[in-house]
Formats: sequence, structure tokens, C-alpha cells
Amino acid sequence: MENFVLMELARQLTWSQERGRLHHYRTKDKLEVDAVIETPDGRVVGTEVKAGATVRTEDLAGLRNLANHLEDRFVAGHVLYTGQQTLPFGEKLRALPLDALWHLAPRGTHRPGAGEVRALPSPAGPI
Repeated sequence: MENFVLMELARQLTWSQERGRLHHYRTKDKLEVDAVIETPDGRVVGTEVKAGATVRTEDLAGLRNLANHLEDRFVAGHVLYTGQQTLPFGEKLRALPLDALWHLAPRGTHRPGAGEVRALPSPAGPI
């Protein structure tokens, strides 16, 4: 599922008006974030992918580490999972159902026409 999400994010970055580069984050202590999108002005959104229907606090360890490291540059962290609810995990962190990849769009993103997909949500939620 992780590879699928990474490929979808990469694909969506090709048409999004909000430009960004896709990276992976891993510390020497083996904390990681599956997808890190950095905009040209330095803003960062992290995405962790979980195949399960539940999200635990420890599943956000990599996102929390990235947020602490980047401070104000970190604008949002998401855990995409197979559950059905959006769950808050503190400031700028939330768990989202996997289908958020196609149903929410960040501010400044191209608004797709019928049948097209939308990009990952921003911390402010849908437009």
C-alpha cells in the first residue's frame, strides 16, 4: 500500500498548481516518514502510510520527529490508513482515511474536473 500511495502522490504532483518535491525521511534512530513533500518556499507536509484500520500514537513518531526538526516549516503531518474516520493527534497531525487522496484538496491546488482526482489535504482542510 505504501508504494501505491507514493506513486499516487508523485502523479498528483505532476498536475498540482502547488509545486513540491517528494522525499523520504529516516533518522539514524530509524524513525521515518514515508512521504515528505517540500514546496519551493520550504513548507513541508509529511505522510505516513499504515495498512491497518487503527492508528496508535506511536505510529506518528516519525512525523513528530520531523515536525520538531523543521519547526515552522512543517505545516502538516498525515497518517493515511484503512479506517473510516479523521482522527486528530495534536497540532498539525491527523490520521485520514486512505481515500482522502482523492476527496480533499489543499489551498492553491488545481481543482480537477469530473472524474479526476484531488491532492492530499492541507492542515486547514478542504477548500
